[in-house]
Formats: sequence, structure tokens, C-alpha cells
Amino acid sequence: MAKNEMYEIMKNVERIRKGYYTNFIPPNYLKQICNKLFKDEFYIYYPYKDCDKVILYTHDIPHISLYEIVSYNSLKHSDILGSLFGLNISNEMFGDIVIFDGKYYIYLIDDISQFIVDNFKMVGRNYVSLREVPLDTLNDYKRQFEEHNVVVSSLRIDTIISRIVGISRNYAKDKISNGDVLLNYTILENTSYLLKPGDIFSIRKFGKYKFIGVLNKTKKDNYIISYCKYI
Repeated sequence: MAKNEMYEIMKNVERIRKGYYTNFIPPNYLKQICNKLFKDEFYIYYPYKDCDKVILYTHDIPHISLYEIVSYNSLKHSDILGSLFGLNISNEMFGDIVIFDGKYYIYLIDDISQFIVDNFKMVGRNYVSLREVPLDTLNDYKRQFEEHNVVVSSLRIDTIISRIVGISRNYAKDKISNGDVLLNYTILENTSYLLKPGDIFSIRKFGKYKFIGVLNKTKKDNYIISYCKYI
């Protein structure tokens, strides 16, 4: 584990031990933080069912708000994320970006929300604004997936990326080498990693996917695999 990742984990462990709450914790940090704490030291707050990012707290549920990203044009999840990072804030400063019924939403902790509201004005070439909406706006939201089956020659992640997004294997390797692929919310470095059922991987500019597993093998010993693409 990289030094900066360990620093982030220990920083959040100390916040809990001092009686505070954390910011938004991604799944790859959550298990590490929980393993360093006693079960009765913290609670977990889930902004909505099946969310990726959660908040750990000790006594009171932290104050968070839900904002609609108002735009006259359609937006991409990756562009919204890039614009947020363009504000020089870290990943833990905001919760999941949710696209629901053609609208875009983001969860913010109240401590940082005003700064983001005041400065988040552009996504790509589109002017945007943030409008606070009730937290129960997403009560009926469920994660949306498209399930696909394809034939691949190997379970290597570079091979599967090449197949499902329609790029060359060399280009897929370059994406990994450039840090453009996250595996289970951590930058992937191993181009020959063999995907396992339940692995979640994101490819910059191509989207987010979940590997379901091998369904069968062909007569030529290729694999018929199933995967989901997040919508």
C-alpha cells in the first residue's frame, strides 16, 4: 500500500478515535479503516442503498446535503468528476455522483458544501449550478446496470478491457500504465491481473464496470464472460 493511502487511512482512524466523523470513505479504504477500529467505536452512514462512498461517525450522524447539478445540456459522470477535482479538492470531500431520471446529483458534507457551491460552475464546456434538494429525493433510486456477455481469450484485465470497450490490447495496457484504470477503487498497476467475480473496475473516459464471472467455455477454450456496465 502506498504511503499516501496509509496516511489517509490512519488520518480517518484518528478522527474516529477522537470522537469526530470522517469525510466520504471509498470502499477500498473502508475495510482497512474498520480493521483498525473496534466494532463499538463507530457507526457507518450510508447516504443511499448500495452507495459506494460512506461516512464513519461516532455519536451524531454527520450533516450532509444533496445537490442537483443543474445544466441545460447532458453531462457525463467522468466530466463531472473531473470538474470537481479541478477545484483542487480530494476525493473524500464529496460523495457519490448519481444520475437518476435524467438529472445529476451529488452528496456533500456541510463543512465543504458552500465552497463547492460557490466554485463549481463548469462541467466541460457546460455552465452548471448546484441546487440543494431534499435528501429523500433519491429514496427510490437503485443502481442501474447493463448486463453483457462477451467471448474473450483470457481473463487478463487488459484483454477484457480491450474487448468490452473496443480498443486494442496495447492501448488498454497504456491506459493501465498511465493510471487511467481503477480496480476496486485503487489505481491498477498490473496489466496482467486476472479478474475475479465481483471485481469493479473503472476506465477513464470509458466508464465503470463489474465483472460477474465466467459463464462457459467455447470449443476453442475461449471464455464466455458476463459483466455489468454502470449506467
